Amino acid sequence: MLSDREKSVLRTFRKFYMEPGEMLCFNGIDLDTKTPALNSLVAKRFLIRERFNGAFSLTTTGYAQMRRSG
Repeated sequence: MLSDREKSVLRTFRKFYMEPGEMLCFNGIDLDTKTPALNSLVAKRFLIRERFNGAFSLTTTGYAQMRRSG
C-alpha cells in the first residue's frame, strides 16, 4: 500500500511521461517536501537514487506501480 505522498511522487513521474531508467530531478521546496516519500519509494525499490542531488529514476516495478496508481 502506498501513502498519499508516495502516490503524489509517482504522479509527478507520470506527468512527465517517465519510463524506467529515465532520470527526473526534484529541487528546492519540491525536493524538501517529497524527500520522505522519495526515500520510501527507494526502499521499496520503485525508484533508484541517481548520482545527482535530487535525481531519481523509475525501476520497472516502479513504472508498473506508477501506471496502476493513476
